[in-house]
Amino acid sequence: QVQVAESGGGWVQTGGSLRLSCAASGSIDGVVEIMAWFRRSPGKHLDLVARLFRDGTTDYTDSVQGRFAVSKGDAENTVYLQMNNLKPEDTGVYYCKIIVFKMGPTDYWGQGAQVIVSS
Repeated sequence: QVQVAESGGGWVQTGGSLRLSCAASGSIDGVVEIMAWFRRSPGKHLDLVARLFRDGTTDYTDSVQGRFAVSKGDAENTVYLQMNNLKPEDTGVYYCKIIVFKMGPTDYWGQGAQVIVSS
């Protein structure tokens, strides 16, 4: 079985930085097509934040562009989300997802990491 776990969340003041990590354990039997970060802000639905594609390209939601960066970690099956110049509206639970393709796409989700940005 594959398990995904986030770490690095915490409480930071406006303008501060955090780096979230996401590590997958177990055997990933297939090709990792996308590593993505989502967040659920208080009172809002789950939103896509950033994606890292297999070819190395990335994209970001407009609200974090220029402040956040997603990257593949050196450790196997690890992805980071560097968050700079944090704003209160960045507060939420951040989830990582990996999409693996073998005979078809399979999603694996972490349980989330809490990020609180105080005013």
